[in-house]
Amino acid sequence: MIATSTPWWARTEALGPWFKVGGDEVRLLRDGVEALPAMLAAIAAAEREVLLEMYWVAPDAVGTRFRDALVDKARAGVTVRVIYDAVGSLTLTPSFWAPLVDAGGEVREYHPLSPFRPAFDLARIEERNHRKILVTDGGRGFTGGINLARPWLPLEDGGEAWRDDMIEVIGHAAAELRTLFYKTWRRMGIRRLPHDPLGSLSLPKDLVPLSRRPLGRVYVLASLRRSRRNLRREYLTRLNRAERSIEIANSYFIPDRSVRSALYRAVLRGVRVRVLVPSKSDVAVVQFALEALYESLLRNGVEIYCHSGPMMHAKTAIIDDRFATIGSYNLDERSRTKNLEVNVAVEDAAFATYVRKWFDRDLESSTHLDLYEWRARPLARRGAEYMAYALRKLW
Repeated sequence: MIATSTPWWARTEALGPWFKVGGDEVRLLRDGVEALPAMLAAIAAAEREVLLEMYWVAPDAVGTRFRDALVDKARAGVTVRVIYDAVGSLTLTPSFWAPLVDAGGEVREYHPLSPFRPAFDLARIEERNHRKILVTDGGRGFTGGINLARPWLPLEDGGEAWRDDMIEVIGHAAAELRTLFYKTWRRMGIRRLPHDPLGSLSLPKDLVPLSRRPLGRVYVLASLRRSRRNLRREYLTRLNRAERSIEIANSYFIPDRSVRSALYRAVLRGVRVRVLVPSKSDVAVVQFALEALYESLLRNGVEIYCHSGPMMHAKTAIIDDRFATIGSYNLDERSRTKNLEVNVAVEDAAFATYVRKWFDRDLESSTHLDLYEWRARPLARRGAEYMAYALRKLW
């Protein structure tokens, strides 16, 4: 039991076990109550470098706490670099980052919306940076679905207790997250004006290469076309090779035909396929588009569970209790074609089984959809579903 008298940023009692996987160590962090304090502790312990790449940083208790932690590190002479997305962090004003810049930190806005910003790029305005990455001292990294905003705080701290997953890694995979960060950092720097003082365009000399094939059993996956470790390709490969079970927790689960076909073929092979989705999304049009697929999924043997508690925002998959992946990647059109995303993959039976047991626990507090009951929903709702699904490529 977590002591509520302890401030949320100092609670570490609930942290789960570490798993040794090859030369790396990994652990699952569930919800903001575990992930946010662990991330702040990593920042506080950093001695050389802190890298933060975040879709949504809010000017609230969470975002401000992290900003102030970064300011402390920058004042201590630690290299601090931040990338935040202009759309995800739309409520931020330039003054929010001023204390960090004044302390010597460097901040870059990903694809700003204002044409007066040096990095504005109209051709890529729809491409957003949906990643959530923190790397400290090149050897400890975090990624998952949690943003730096109030919804991930527990209810007793004024949050909404969103259900989410992060993964913490120590070792080579953390170094790969660092490489991914710097590749984006450099691309953003190239688009700046020549007199822009924020940082160097050259990459650090000690970056590890993102080889086409993973070097270990814990490795980084990324999205978009030129990625050597393509998330979609890995998903499809794992789904097509599944032998016993597929468990997917995905907050915006609107899979394309290829992914749906892979799931249906898995069912025909005798694989049990279970999908956990929110019962009510934070984005209404996404909820309707998701529900447009329920009947087809159920009819083809996919089990659907609707999380009945707070918003379920995780992006986690477990295959055959041997493989697990956690990150920012949603099985939807935007993650497939428009967003920068990142996941960490782990090939380890002990860790995958541990993640799956928590998945089972989430199912216990969820509603198992029945095909015949679902077919009885109102016709007006069906119309809204099909309209939202038809427009899925536009949002």
